Amino acid sequence: FRGEGKLTDLRTVAVGNEQLIARRAVVIANGSTAAIPPIPGLDTVEFWTNRQAAIPRELPASLAILGGGFIGVELGQAFARLGSKVTVIEAGPTVLGLEEPEAGAALRPHLEADGITIMTGDTCIAVEKQPTESSRQRSAVVLHLKSGAVVTADRLLVATGRRPNVEAWRAAGLAQTERGWLKVDPATLEAHPGVFGAGDVTGLGGFTHLAHYHGQVIARRLRGMDATADHTAVPRVTYTDPEVASVGLSEAAARAKGIDIVVARADPADAARGSIHDFHGGAMKLVADRERSVLIGATLVTPRAGEIVGELVLAIKLQTPLKALADVIHPFPAFNRVLGATLEELAAKQAVDRVARS
Repeated sequence: FRGEGKLTDLRTVAVGNEQLIARRAVVIANGSTAAIPPIPGLDTVEFWTNRQAAIPRELPASLAILGGGFIGVELGQAFARLGSKVTVIEAGPTVLGLEEPEAGAALRPHLEADGITIMTGDTCIAVEKQPTESSRQRSAVVLHLKSGAVVTADRLLVATGRRPNVEAWRAAGLAQTERGWLKVDPATLEAHPGVFGAGDVTGLGGFTHLAHYHGQVIARRLRGMDATADHTAVPRVTYTDPEVASVGLSEAAARAKGIDIVVARADPADAARGSIHDFHGGAMKLVADRERSVLIGATLVTPRAGEIVGELVLAIKLQTPLKALADVIHPFPAFNRVLGATLEELAAKQAVDRVARS
């Protein structure tokens, strides 16, 4: 059925003049939409979200991007390499603020090398159209920042986060989280008996691969199988050049949970493959639980990071002992060879620190 669906009660979906009544279950998987901040004047300009930027009808000479998250930096680098003059404006202290601080710090020089201007720690307080045709600046959009800085651009991309598409199901009375996402049991993915949520709309992670995983879990449950979702090792990848990949807890998140941690760092650029690719300025950070001697978090900034992180996803999911991880043989000169020495260092630190404490 093609059309705008609406959940009118916990068993009925209306699509145009059709009424679809579920006998077994309803699955809500209608995703998210770009969240538009309430900036004065923003509604007076024709801005892009990720949807319009992904299928542009023109290449703007200049592009201003509000938000330095994964959407902002991915599209920013793409347009910069196509020839646009790109400015990324991020209110937080660094780009990719939801990742380890080392990730944004390592990625920034690579973005700047592509000609991108990055403005962090500054908030956009007003947006306006170019005031007159006779102005020296022929840009279509003017952004006023809290610091007093002014940014002009032919196009504006708003990449300040996502919101759930609640309009299709809110009237059915389903519970929402504090941020408005469909509230589901993280294990069963049920929002209500017989009503499941999958993918972005749950707020459990805005990734295609996670939505696919949720679909698999729900399908198995509907077939009577005892399937549950496990969100302890969901990989995140930002497809910039170099890639940024992470899984598990950050150092700050682990400390906030009261976990006694040990940390090891390395630069993948220092490995043989880094020299082969003439790659410079990467980062890797591994976080382990000292008491349990297992890996709980990892972040990489390197070419092929999305592939390398797979080994670490499995390690966190299965709670593989650090000693066993350190004994894994990595092929020379693959990018993942950087894991070997760093995991060995992490295991040694954990063992030494534990002995010293006892």
